[in-house]
Amino acid sequence: MGRQTTIGGCRVTDGKIVRSSQVRVQRGGQTIFTGLIESLRRGRDDVREVSQGYECGILLEDFNALEMGDIIEAFSKVRV
Repeated sequence: MGRQTTIGGCRVTDGKIVRSSQVRVQRGGQTIFTGLIESLRRGRDDVREVSQGYECGILLEDFNALEMGDIIEAFSKVRV
């Protein structure tokens, strides 16, 4: 049997989600997961980024416990 996957249906409310970004999943004000994006899709197309105002499907690496109302925050670490 293959592994169970949970694909989150999302709407980007601010900024953009870039496939190479790291993400935090927040539920009830608590961060419950920090990791990477495995797949990012708009419709049937695999995409590199999704801009504010658009909907997408997102699959996270090693995390299958997404629930309705979770907030996914994408971020990048930049060395300065």
